[in-house]
Amino acid sequence: MSGNAAPPGPGSAPCRFAHYFVLCGIDADSGLEPDELAGENFDQSPLRRTFKSKVLAHYPQNIEWNPFDQDAVNMLCMPKGLSFRTQTDNRDPQFHSFIITREDGSRTYGFVLTFYEEVTSKQICTAMQTLYQMHNAEQCSSVCASSSCSMDSLASSLDEGDSTSLAKMQRYNSYDINRDTLYVSKSICLIAPLPFMQACKKFLIQLYKAVTSQQPPPLPLESYIHNILYEVPLPPPGRSLKFYGVYEPIVCQRPGPNELPLSDYPLREVFELLGLENLIQVFTCVLLEMQILLYSQDYQRLMTVAEGITTLLFPFQWQHVYVPILPASLLHFLDAPVPYLMGLQSKEGTDRSKLELPQEANLCFVDIDNHFIELPEELPQFPNKLDFIQEISEVLLQFEVPLEATFHSSENATKLKNLVLNELANDKKNGNIPSNTINMYELLKGNETIARLQALAKRTGVAVDKMSITSPLAEKERDVKLQCEEGELRDYKLNVLLREVFANRFTQMFSDYEAFVIQAAQDRESWLTNREQMQNFDKASFLSDQSEPYLPFLSHFIETQMFATFIDNKIMSQWEEKDPFLRVFDSRIDKMRLYHVRAPALRMSAYQKCGTLKEAAQAIEQRLTKIDHTAIHPHLLDMKIGQGKYEQGFFPKLQSDVLATGPANNNRWVSRSTTAQRRKDRLRQHSEHIGLDNDLREKYMQEARTLGKNLRQPKLSDLSPAVIAQTNWKFVEGLLKECRMKTKRMLVEKMGHEAVELGHGEANITGLEENTLIASLCDLLERIWSHGLQVKQGKSALWSHLIQYQEREEKQEHLAESPVAIGPERRKSDSGLMLPTLRVSLISDMRHIQNMSEIKTDVGRARAWIRLSLEKKLLSQHLKQLLSNQALAKKLYKRYAFLRCEEEREQFLYHLLSLNAVNYFCFTSVFTTIVIPYRTVIIPIKKLSNAITTSNPWICVSGELGDTGIMQIPKNLLEMTFECQNLGKLTTVQLGHDNSGLLAKWLVDCVMVRNEITGHTYKFPCGRWLGKGVDDGSLERILIGELVPSTSDEDLGKRCRTPPQQKSPTTARRLSITTLTGKNPKPNTGQIQEGIGEAVNNIVKHFHKPEKERGSLTVLLCGENGLVAALEQVFHHGFKSARIFHKNIFIWDFIEKVIAYFETTDQVGDNEEDVLLQKSSYTTFCRYVNAINTAPRNIGKDGKFQILVCLGTRDHLFPQWIPLLAECPAITRMYEENALLRDHMTVNSLIRVLQTLQDFNIILEGSLIKGVDV
Repeated sequence: MSGNAAPPGPGSAPCRFAHYFVLCGIDADSGLEPDELAGENFDQSPLRRTFKSKVLAHYPQNIEWNPFDQDAVNMLCMPKGLSFRTQTDNRDPQFHSFIITREDGSRTYGFVLTFYEEVTSKQICTAMQTLYQMHNAEQCSSVCASSSCSMDSLASSLDEGDSTSLAKMQRYNSYDINRDTLYVSKSICLIAPLPFMQACKKFLIQLYKAVTSQQPPPLPLESYIHNILYEVPLPPPGRSLKFYGVYEPIVCQRPGPNELPLSDYPLREVFELLGLENLIQVFTCVLLEMQILLYSQDYQRLMTVAEGITTLLFPFQWQHVYVPILPASLLHFLDAPVPYLMGLQSKEGTDRSKLELPQEANLCFVDIDNHFIELPEELPQFPNKLDFIQEISEVLLQFEVPLEATFHSSENATKLKNLVLNELANDKKNGNIPSNTINMYELLKGNETIARLQALAKRTGVAVDKMSITSPLAEKERDVKLQCEEGELRDYKLNVLLREVFANRFTQMFSDYEAFVIQAAQDRESWLTNREQMQNFDKASFLSDQSEPYLPFLSHFIETQMFATFIDNKIMSQWEEKDPFLRVFDSRIDKMRLYHVRAPALRMSAYQKCGTLKEAAQAIEQRLTKIDHTAIHPHLLDMKIGQGKYEQGFFPKLQSDVLATGPANNNRWVSRSTTAQRRKDRLRQHSEHIGLDNDLREKYMQEARTLGKNLRQPKLSDLSPAVIAQTNWKFVEGLLKECRMKTKRMLVEKMGHEAVELGHGEANITGLEENTLIASLCDLLERIWSHGLQVKQGKSALWSHLIQYQEREEKQEHLAESPVAIGPERRKSDSGLMLPTLRVSLISDMRHIQNMSEIKTDVGRARAWIRLSLEKKLLSQHLKQLLSNQALAKKLYKRYAFLRCEEEREQFLYHLLSLNAVNYFCFTSVFTTIVIPYRTVIIPIKKLSNAITTSNPWICVSGELGDTGIMQIPKNLLEMTFECQNLGKLTTVQLGHDNSGLLAKWLVDCVMVRNEITGHTYKFPCGRWLGKGVDDGSLERILIGELVPSTSDEDLGKRCRTPPQQKSPTTARRLSITTLTGKNPKPNTGQIQEGIGEAVNNIVKHFHKPEKERGSLTVLLCGENGLVAALEQVFHHGFKSARIFHKNIFIWDFIEKVIAYFETTDQVGDNEEDVLLQKSSYTTFCRYVNAINTAPRNIGKDGKFQILVCLGTRDHLFPQWIPLLAECPAITRMYEENALLRDHMTVNSLIRVLQTLQDFNIILEGSLIKGVDV
């Protein structure tokens, strides 16, 4: 989120290098004021406590385009307030920088040098002595004086890293006005529009040296401060600038318009602090917009790591709360239920375990000082991570950045170390040998070990493209006069090379992003107005182009705010000047295309290394060897005599009148800024966009794409309870808005996939996109449950709330033993048999999750519980029940928490309720290895047959993930439960019996199977007999399942505006049932042909969907309106099925007649080719039919026909078989004159329709063709 508080427009940005010079320290008049906001402990000795600091002076008073924010500057210059030291303490000056991000996203940078000055005020010394006397008296009177004493001094000694000897402890714990000299901290600070960190640091250090050196500086300090405030301009883009400090010149440079934006924080330090592997992991967390908390004792480290990592995001920009140094008084911001990147100063000796953080489910915790990170669960890998790490390590090695610490937490350490060893062997400097020891290098060239290493690397096939650096850097630069120190140039170069490697990764990953940008709106106004409703990027198509291993990362990344803003900027660039980041990125993509001359949509599978390293390094070097601009030298000012007098060790009181304004001839800045100001107002009225300095972030997308601008940044200046309450209110509104957006997105995605066909078909997105959306819903719920927690317990706030609810309920439960039963009444059927009611309660769902040994963490359990509740369409209801226990909510949450804002909470539950309109299988499809209890009921038709059978029945249930195998059903029991590994969505049931005993015939209406965890109930209609000599003589049947809508769906349909998915009608399963009841009207020829067309069309559509989004092919083949049923109707039309000798005749009888005819007759055709073709068709047909007849299964005649259709469709043979059947003489005996199969035109059109399935690879479910060997 880069930006700068300058008016918009090219050239109109104020071109001063620094905006303010600030002095902070102790105010002698107000004396010692304890800083309560810093939350300090009064058990500490007075020297260790924090006291309020003040802004003592700042010059100039104010700047129109960057108003001075006194509270924020004071707080960030001295985040811990004033600190005191005595002569025995370490008093080295400390440098740190900070950033102020305004609510609109614009930025200002501060650079601070804190040093210690002797306290001259007698009043303050006396106050300190008094505090000590009081403190010591308390210590003595307290029983545990010794222990707290030692604890306190231990903390303070850790502060300085001194040895903790007893004498020291005692000395630390006292201050004697007669014996000790008291020192207090003071800060000098420059506030600048751009992060020229190195230059500002040098300037402040030279000022400090001037104050402490024995000789007074050449000119009064006012001259140098006036010079940097009013006479040093910003270097123009692509140029370098030299200006003068107190003792020596200072050089800074600024990248050109087509280079990566300015970044002055040393990445070398970031890599040394975190290690390469850790840095990539933290970088991944930042890209996926998790909550990132940096932790270190050193403010500058916090800033370096935060700025370093956000710099590497190019072309993307961090869009959320960004506070690299969080002052002690703002700790409540860790409660923010939004993504953030914050830095927290660790107290001396504080252990990580003692740090109370409100939420950790989605937290990346970075302990900088101990090189240690904690990552959120289920963090996807960055694409090409190994190759990427290898490429970076080559750059680091070339600059002698040690790699040892880099690998301490890497799982791929060994693999990488081998690569690195090889690189060492090829490296001209052999790792850490200083660059000027060229003879040493010559010596090593013949080294046996190196040669052996090289040979070993070659043998193991480790190849490293090494970067050609012709000779060590020092050699090349000897003749050129360098304007800055060599180490500094190396750091500049390393910075730019590392950033090039990172930028190149994104250029490769998103090289064809433009093809997927959806340009919907005609003009800017209509686009801005409808921004929230619009999809601006074709995510599904983009992801379908990517290789499988990168999908987990990319699918999450394209859902982030930073990616959305990037795409918004792309769309906005049609109507206004391109965002600078976008401009540079697009030009790189164009350049890459020129080099590779490739089609824009072709992806490269091989890892492409960065090819622009050499030119990037040269650009920096040229700017630093040849200085483009030199600023005016500091000079004497028109000052009063006697002012600016020098006293060693004390920063002088500056003469404010000479520093208040700049030289008269510099008013060109003023006029520029006023016209710019007018233009700024005009722009602001025109739209919500805010123009920022061109070199940094130029504009902010208006509120439509965010959670409200105000969420971006905590306001540092005003800390009244009212402001804190207002900020929390903004968080609450933001969470609600985010919930609305997420649920809407989940619904639109779900229903958009063909379900919009007026409620027909499967309204299911599956796979990747659904998973990403659900993961982000889980994350949102965790953030909501973490907001305003009283006391944190465990890493998942939601799970700990659930556990406490469970404990309370279970106590009451054995007082009154009856859990809440919600859910369908017992499902009645013709026979009066039914599935017993599934008792549904929040607690029982929790127990299911607690019994899953696969899940090891609370965060994992909470996510599984959310998935299960979502699949059962009970998420809103469960959470409502959880929150209905108000006593518990009050105990766990502060008043301002989201969960205690009633109206918002109700709206939130309503948004979640809308998710019940679609079917999710987000639990079943993710936890594929768990054991699930199922319950099955077989429902016979009692009116027409025995409810019981004397034979031994069996059943086999199949789903998308497997089947149960054959299970015997206990005799005379029509209901059973069984446990097996998750079957996924259920597809078929095979039901049969062994035909033994007197009552062996069985008429079954349907089979019901229920998943006892998710409550999904499947109905498998049958409506046929099982038994020899009845119906088609079948002893086993394959039944096709359909999901039964739950009752909650039905009543949701009444309440919810989204129409619920329509159910398929449960008519009797097959035409042959007419032989039972004689009631079904026969379809006419038009309906039959339409049925065939519809069935084939559904199969074609199935294969045109992305693989992960296809439903069940079995249903399309054998289901109610499937291909088998449609072909049965064709074959039944005009069929002479009258009972000859009281015996039913089936289609299979006709098929067998055809076989008998083929096997006994030799065909004679017109030419040889036809004969051969027919011959091969006959033989395959006969082979398939005989295989089905000889299969070791007791399948009836209709079942055999089903298998024949399935196999013929799978092997694309059916279109060849139909003409054989139509031309066989048996047809005249068995079919009426007007039958469809005897009409040539109908037969030809049927063949054409079936031929459309030729191109598809049809894979049949095992249960359909089990035992048939062709």
